[in-house]
Amino acid sequence: MENHEALLTTLALLMGTTWASGINLYAVLLVLGLGGSSGYIDLPAELSILEDPLIIGTAGIMYVIEFFADKIPGIDSAWDAIHTFVRIPAGAMLAAGTVGDVTPAMEIAAGILGGGIAAATHTTKASTRLMINTSPEPVSNWSASVSEDLLVLGGLWAALNHPTVFLLLFLTFIILFIWLLPKLWNMIKLFFTKTVNYLGIKEKNNPKT
Repeated sequence: MENHEALLTTLALLMGTTWASGINLYAVLLVLGLGGSSGYIDLPAELSILEDPLIIGTAGIMYVIEFFADKIPGIDSAWDAIHTFVRIPAGAMLAAGTVGDVTPAMEIAAGILGGGIAAATHTTKASTRLMINTSPEPVSNWSASVSEDLLVLGGLWAALNHPTVFLLLFLTFIILFIWLLPKLWNMIKLFFTKTVNYLGIKEKNNPKT
């Protein structure tokens, strides 16, 4: 029974941290770092480095920067594009650290799984922001950003305190993501097509001399 509960706890922590990393990596690092250093969260030894004040402070600074960048139309999508190369690898590393002292094969498998989960949530967030940015008013960006922060905090809380409930909700997210994936992909392609067309028009209006 204890082994079963430990497995659920580890699995929920792995899924929770990587799922949330694709939305707001720095919030995840802050929650784990502050929670671990205060004794509220029992982090695996491989993740105890997150309790270092330097990492907590750096994550805090980056969270503040993202807090504002994430609420400015256009800037938020540029931020998401840059963080494609940050959130996904970080999700893989967090997953590998979450499983603790295991075989190298298990650690690599956890990293691949974590990177995939972070990629799914990052894609969902970035695509949703592209859709929101078609609206000229900034209220939608603020609402989406605040909702995402609350979602991350709520998801991590559920993963740490109610792993079974979180895993059921996570399974629901995966099913919805699979269903939405073609629509999200079409949205991304449409955005880049419009961007290329717009730049092409600008080039025609401003020919080189």
